[in-house]
Amino acid sequence: MTVRVRIAPSPTGDPHVGTPYMALFNQIFARHHGGKFILRIEDTDQTRSRPEYEKNIYSALKWSMLEWDEGPDVGGPYGPYKQSERTEIYQKHCQQLLDAGKAYKCFATPEELAEMRELSKNTGKRQGYDRRYRNLSDEEIKERELAGDPFVVRLKMPLTGDCIYEDAIKGRMQNPWADIDDQILLKSDGFPTYHLANVVDDHLMKITHVIRGDEWISSTPKHVYLYEAFGWEMPTFMHMPLLLGSDGKKLSKRKNPTSVFYYRDSGYLPEAFVNFLTLMGYSMLNDLEIYSLDEIIKTFDPKRIGVSGAFFDIKKLDWINQQYLINTISEKELWNRIKEWGFNEEIMSKLMPLCHTRIKTFGDFMQLCQFFFINQIEYSEKLLCPGNTTKEQAAFIIQCIIWSLDDKENWGRDGIHDSSREIAEMFGVNHKKILIKIIYGALTGSHVGPPLFDSMEILGKDRSRARFLAAIEFLGGISNKKNSSLAKHYAKNDCKELM
Repeated sequence: MTVRVRIAPSPTGDPHVGTPYMALFNQIFARHHGGKFILRIEDTDQTRSRPEYEKNIYSALKWSMLEWDEGPDVGGPYGPYKQSERTEIYQKHCQQLLDAGKAYKCFATPEELAEMRELSKNTGKRQGYDRRYRNLSDEEIKERELAGDPFVVRLKMPLTGDCIYEDAIKGRMQNPWADIDDQILLKSDGFPTYHLANVVDDHLMKITHVIRGDEWISSTPKHVYLYEAFGWEMPTFMHMPLLLGSDGKKLSKRKNPTSVFYYRDSGYLPEAFVNFLTLMGYSMLNDLEIYSLDEIIKTFDPKRIGVSGAFFDIKKLDWINQQYLINTISEKELWNRIKEWGFNEEIMSKLMPLCHTRIKTFGDFMQLCQFFFINQIEYSEKLLCPGNTTKEQAAFIIQCIIWSLDDKENWGRDGIHDSSREIAEMFGVNHKKILIKIIYGALTGSHVGPPLFDSMEILGKDRSRARFLAAIEFLGGISNKKNSSLAKHYAKNDCKELM
C-alpha cells in the first residue's frame, strides 16, 4: 500500500498557523513512509472563498518549506484538486445516498430551524435539527418539489447503537449514534458541505491516512458513517493536538497573532518556524529541540505524538529562531539577510516619501521610523488613553477598529481612513484628538511620526493586528462578557454609552 495523505485548507481568510502545522505532519508522515502528500483546496463556501486567499495559502505553505506531490498548481492523477471544480461528482454521490435510503431531502425553513434552536435552548436539550422531514413519503417530497420549496440533503444517521472506530493517536473512540446530527450533505445551492466533499474526495483520491486536528473528532462519526453508507474502506484517522494560546484555549486571532505572514514579516526564519511547529504535539528522542526537517522525517514515530493540546509559546519560538540565527547565518551574511528582510529597495522606496520632509539629519531616520523594524512596542497608559479616556474605553475602541477593518476586508490606507472616522462617530469621540492618538500610539508607540494611514499600509494587516491585540492586552484585555456586550453595541453602530 502506498501511503497517501492530504492537507485541505479553505481559502476563506488569512493563512492560519494551524495550516502549516497540520501540513507539516502530513508531509513528514508521507516522506517517512515513501508516500505522497496532496494539497487540496476546499473552496465550497462560495460566500467566503476568495482567489487572493487561495494565493495566500500557496505562499504561506511554500514559505513554511512545504512541498506537495499533487495539487491544483502542480496537477496529478486524481484531479481536479479544487472542490469548486468537482460539484457534479458530489451531486452524483449524494444521489447515490438518496437512492439507497441513506439520505433524505429536508425542507426545513430558516424560521423552523430558528424555532428548533430556541426550543432546544429553552429546554436545555441537545441543540440541532429535530429530524422532522426525515420520513416524508415520496408523494410529499414530489409535492413540495413541484411547489418549488427549497431543500437540502441530509444524512440519515442511525438512531441506535454506537459509532466505534480506532484512532491511531487517541486509541478506541466510541460515540452513541443518537447524539450525532443528521448532517447536511448538499446545500440548497447544490454545493456540498465539507463533510460530503471531504469523504468523497478522500476516497477518490485514495487517501490512506487522515491526519488532522482534534477539532474534527466530533465530526468523525459522520465521516465514519458516510464510508459505511457508501460501502467504502475507511482510512486511518489520526487526530493531532490542538494549538493552544497562553490562556489554554484554542489559538485564536482574537488574542494572538495567528497569520503565517505575521511571523514571516516579523523576521523569523522559515527553518526555525518549521522546527517550532513540529515541536507542537511531538517529542523527539532525548528531548531534542533543534533539528532539521530531514531529521524528523527519518526518525518519525506516531507514538511520540501527544494526546493533549500544544501550547504555542512565542518565547520558545524566539529562542529557537535565535539558535538558527547563531548557527546557520554567519556574521558576514547577517547584514545581507537583515537587508533582504526589512531594508530592501521595495520597503525603503515606500518609507522615503514619509520621512523626506520630517528629518533634519540622517540620524533622525531611525528615531522616526524605528517602529517599522521592531516587534515589541513599549506602551504606557498616557500613550493609549488620551484626554479622559479610560483603559477600558481605549481597549473597546481598538477592538472595534479591528472589527471594522475585518468587515471591510481592507487593512490598507483607505480602510483605516474610513474605519477610524466611523468608529470615532460610533463612540462619539473627537477623531483627531482621541481616536487617531489611540490608534497611532498602538501601532507606533508614539504620537509623533510619519502619517498614520500610510504607515499602516506599510506595516501590513498582520503586524498591525498583532500590535492592536498587544495594546488591548496592555490595557487589561476585554473579558468574554464585555466583549459580547461590546459586539452588540458595535452591531447597532452606537457605543456612546460606553464612553
